[in-house]
Amino acid sequence: MGMDLAALLQNLAERATPEAETGRLRLPTERELVASLDMSRGALREQLSMLEILGFLDRTQGRGSYLDAPDAHFIRLYFDLCRQLGHLSNEQFSSAREMLEVSVAEAAARKATADDVDDLRDLVDQMIRASSDGNDDCALEADLEFHSRLYRIVDNPIFTLLHDGLSHALRSEVVERRRVAVEREPLLPGKTRVIDTVHYGIVEAIGERDTEGARLAMRRHFTVWSSLTGGN
Repeated sequence: MGMDLAALLQNLAERATPEAETGRLRLPTERELVASLDMSRGALREQLSMLEILGFLDRTQGRGSYLDAPDAHFIRLYFDLCRQLGHLSNEQFSSAREMLEVSVAEAAARKATADDVDDLRDLVDQMIRASSDGNDDCALEADLEFHSRLYRIVDNPIFTLLHDGLSHALRSEVVERRRVAVEREPLLPGKTRVIDTVHYGIVEAIGERDTEGARLAMRRHFTVWSSLTGGN
């Protein structure tokens, strides 16, 4: 008899035993699982293969099978499929990213060290230098790294997982938005682009441990981008 994957995971967790050396949850052999779960070996192997693809299972020949927590690949796959199937829109992704990053900026203002603040400021400097040199690809990468750095400062695995999934799904949109913003804000000699310099406000608020200021600075960041891209 078969069972859905959620029920199977629960049953596997109940039967797994922590490995003394690593603490990893090791599963019984396939023969033992077939007997205890009342499943055919073919059905069990099919569902174990699915769990392995999703990242819930790590199977190594000669070592055994272990329960595992999926990495960002799982949530990236989920978000990508939902967007392709029309269950989630680009507007919903963008809105979720903004709400998440406003909260992350606030949390970063509580947790950031002086070195963290220096790193963030350096990334904004890199954005501006790259933009001034006409290297929009490098400016984009510095921009993306700036936001990723905030998540690493906060160091909450739930936020990090969501960020990895959202940033992957939104990357093409972010690329397009920067392209449009650059076209609509021509860079004059000796000047800088507000899409880059707006990040300094976030850095300063975080450096001052101003949680409300960090929230407002991040909101202004998204407002500036929307004003230049028309919400595209």
